[in-house]
Amino acid sequence: MPATLPSIPNGGISHRGHDFRHDDPRQRLIVALDVSTAAAAQKIVAAVGDSALTYKVGMQLYTAEGPQLIRDLVASGRRVFLDLKYHDIPNSVRAAVAEAAKLGVSMLTIHASGSGKMMRAAVDAAKARPELIVLAVTVLTSLDGNDLETIGVRGTVHDTVVRLATIALTNGCQGVVASAHEASALRAELGDGFAIVTPGIRTAGSSVGDQVRVVTPAEAIAAGASHIVVGRPITEAADPAAEAKAILEQIRS
Repeated sequence: MPATLPSIPNGGISHRGHDFRHDDPRQRLIVALDVSTAAAAQKIVAAVGDSALTYKVGMQLYTAEGPQLIRDLVASGRRVFLDLKYHDIPNSVRAAVAEAAKLGVSMLTIHASGSGKMMRAAVDAAKARPELIVLAVTVLTSLDGNDLETIGVRGTVHDTVVRLATIALTNGCQGVVASAHEASALRAELGDGFAIVTPGIRTAGSSVGDQVRVVTPAEAIAAGASHIVVGRPITEAADPAAEAKAILEQIRS
C-alpha cells in the first residue's frame, strides 16, 4: 500500500486476550478484498476509511500481489485475515503458518479436514505471534448436503460442521469458519470461548453470487457469529463507507 493510505493508530483494535465478545462493532466486521491488484485493494481500503479495521486477503489477491501487500496493510494499522485455507501435510502447514506469523497477520485459515495432527502443527507455529488466531474451515458456504454426499462425506451439513469444529477446538484452534446456519448449533454445543467467522453474508436484496448458505449481517450475529466477512455488498457499493456503516448498525442492533 502506498504511503498515502491513511493509517489507523495501533491497528485500532485488540482481541483482548481472545475475548471475542466485542463492544465495538468494527471489531466484528471483516471486509473481503476480493480483487486482483494492490491498487484496487488500496482504493477499497481508502474508501471504507475507519468504518472497518480488518481486511481479508484471499487466494486471488495474494496470488496476484504476494506478501508485500500484507506488510503494507499491517504497516498502515489494519488487521489482516489471511484466508488461504492451508491444507497439506503437517510440516508444510507448520512452515506456511510460521511465515504468515512473521508477516504480522492477525487471523488465518486452515482446513479442519486436514486432520488433528495438521491443525496442531498450525497452532504450534502460530504461537510465535500470540495474537494470531488460527481458524479451521468446516464446510464451505458454497456447499450443501448434496455436494457433501457426492464427495463421500456422510451425515448432514450440520453434523459435519459440528464434528469438524469439535476436532478443531480439541486441537487448539481458536475458532472456526462456518455458515451462520450452523453458528447457533456450534454455540449451543461448544460454548462461547471461540471465534465463529461467518462468510456468505449478503445484505437484503443483494445477489447471492456463488454462495448457497447465505444470511444477513444481523442474522449472523444473532446466530452467534463473532465476526462476519462481507465482500461485494461493501466493495461494489457506490459508497463503500456508507454501506459499511449501515452494516455496523445492523451488528450493533
